[in-house]
Amino acid sequence: MDPAMMEEVVKKMLNAQVTMGHIEGVPLPDSTCDAWDSIYNFQAREDDILVATFPKAGTTWMQEIVDLILQEGDAEKGRRAPCFIKVPFIDLIPPKPMPSGVELAQTMKSPRVLKTHLPINLLPPSFWEKNVKAVYVARNAKDCMVSYYYFQKINKGLPPPGTWENYFSAFLSGDVPWGSWFDHVIGWWKAMDKHQILFIFYEDMIEDPMREIRKVMKFLGKDLSDEVLENIKHHTSFQTMKENPMTNFSVFPNVIFDQTISPFMRKGTVGDWKNHFTVAQNIIFDEEYKKKMEGSGLNFRTEL
Repeated sequence: MDPAMMEEVVKKMLNAQVTMGHIEGVPLPDSTCDAWDSIYNFQAREDDILVATFPKAGTTWMQEIVDLILQEGDAEKGRRAPCFIKVPFIDLIPPKPMPSGVELAQTMKSPRVLKTHLPINLLPPSFWEKNVKAVYVARNAKDCMVSYYYFQKINKGLPPPGTWENYFSAFLSGDVPWGSWFDHVIGWWKAMDKHQILFIFYEDMIEDPMREIRKVMKFLGKDLSDEVLENIKHHTSFQTMKENPMTNFSVFPNVIFDQTISPFMRKGTVGDWKNHFTVAQNIIFDEEYKKKMEGSGLNFRTEL
């Protein structure tokens, strides 16, 4: 990324107060709300591939898997640009002069891989009009909460999370950027019978990455050799991505993304919530979870 552009972005972020607005009751960064018309009227193309997740559910991981499947395992091509440049995040409006996800996507050749954290009811309608394929990754809410808490600590583009106790309550009530985890996963899950959506569980990806990579490959209509798939598995492993400057967000200075507090690629495991939840919090969480998820048909694993 151009150093002069980065310097300009840093200046703006240092002087900015990050606040949240709402679109149809869903908390989103003010910058996203201000540009909502351009986001909602985004024009999808028939051969777009959308990676959709609630934040901190394995988004960057799945972006890399999808991209490398399209590149037929060519790791050099996979490293052609930072992940947030090669896979535009359509609901993000960074400070100028950085282009928005929508602007970035408009300049790209097909087939495009695009990213969103939007709940299904806020997704630009052109995605469904064009019958776009979407890969949705869902991660259990307890680990998602912990990961999001650390992410909001380091990401200066989002409001600070406050104390863990306060964050626990905010997450449960859906008062975090991009809203309720419960509404998000249920909304996308229920849309599967209407649209081309592949629903993948983060925990399954951790348990058997090769099996899940194969699922994505078939969904995208590709046929790659076992050797190529092994290569994709290697290049999208946690350790490799943690060391890859194109995926670990190290291109951003600490004033934007303070990885001295916590690395962007933090743990990538299942069950880290046990190191954070108190016994009382776990009881409160499980009660709320049962109320909100009952009858959804969705089952998550919180440990492997």
